[in-house]
Amino acid sequence: MRRTSRDLSEPRGDRARFGIVVDPESFGRFSEEIARFFGTARFLIVQTVLVALWIAINLTAASLRWDPYPFILLNLAFSTQAAYAAPLILLAQTRQTERDRAESERDRASAERTQADAEYLSREVASIRLAIDDAVSSEALREELVRLRDAIERLEARPAD
Repeated sequence: MRRTSRDLSEPRGDRARFGIVVDPESFGRFSEEIARFFGTARFLIVQTVLVALWIAINLTAASLRWDPYPFILLNLAFSTQAAYAAPLILLAQTRQTERDRAESERDRASAERTQADAEYLSREVASIRLAIDDAVSSEALREELVRLRDAIERLEARPAD
């Protein structure tokens, strides 16, 4: 049965929305790099210097005042930066959470294997201890042989009836 363009019973599939194809992995790495940069002292210093220059130029140089006080264009630039920074940071945090979850699952599986190995070794040590307890020591064997020798000597020393 051929689906028509109006059939909404199944999703369309892997077709890109609006013709834009984005590799989620490379975009995720890009967002992590940006989020990592936003969290550095270098970013804060560069941004502070740029804002100070922006304000200084717009307050002092009359011919260069492209954004007079109250600096609406600067505010727009900050708003635009925040509008892009917040989702990129959230995406980076989501990816980190997924990595942490996967690592936690690997650690849990490793801990379960380690616990199973420890329990197995504990059972083996217990069985070895039981086997050792059942084994005759050389001292006990010597005492038993001496007792048997004495019994044999008594039997031989007895007069025959």
